[in-house]
Amino acid sequence: MTDPRPDYLIYGSPLSPFTRKVMGVCIAKGVPYDIEGVNIFDPPAWFRDISPLKRIPVLRDRSVGVEGRAGTIVDSSAICAAIEKKHPAPALYPDDPMALGEALFIEEYADTSLAVAGGVGIFRAIFVPLGKGEAPGIDKAREAWANQVPPVLDVLETRLGGRAFFAGDALSIADISVACVLMQMMFAATISLDRWPGLAAHIAAMQALPLIAEPFAAAERIARKALPQPFDLT
Repeated sequence: MTDPRPDYLIYGSPLSPFTRKVMGVCIAKGVPYDIEGVNIFDPPAWFRDISPLKRIPVLRDRSVGVEGRAGTIVDSSAICAAIEKKHPAPALYPDDPMALGEALFIEEYADTSLAVAGGVGIFRAIFVPLGKGEAPGIDKAREAWANQVPPVLDVLETRLGGRAFFAGDALSIADISVACVLMQMMFAATISLDRWPGLAAHIAAMQALPLIAEPFAAAERIARKALPQPFDLT
């Protein structure tokens, strides 16, 4: 009997920007998927086996393996590249070597520098204490918004250079990565991108795309249960 479930199962949560990146790539390519939540703070043994760093997301391709490590891919960047290989249209990685290099750099920059400044500095500073029943770290979040985030956004504004896309002349993994990670701050705080007009226009355009809007809406529903209104960090 044919398995009626989609080939792809994503272990993760829409509240993770990296899970949303994978969701967005699947949506862009019209590839169906399921999501299964995992408690990464106390993961079961089977998850430790497929994710040595105990991080989400992990992708399982059920057409390859339905249990154990067979058919699993760890890390959002590796997952997205593998999906691109299996489902090449529409392409999310430029053919031009220089544009590809730029796309991969921006993806990495968003997943590291931006994720640390905004994700750790703002989102986690507020949501982690809330999850423990403690007061949110508003002062830490304000410090991150004032000092840690601006230099990262300066780099992105410069690299974007007023264009519609970060790499080449079409949507790529770079645009998806930046949108997913930058918008992570919006769950916790009201932010203004007036200082970065090119980036502001880029994010507004990305927010209108289902591949960004649908995963964000799913995450928003989760976030608002813990924090009904974002904080004003100004």
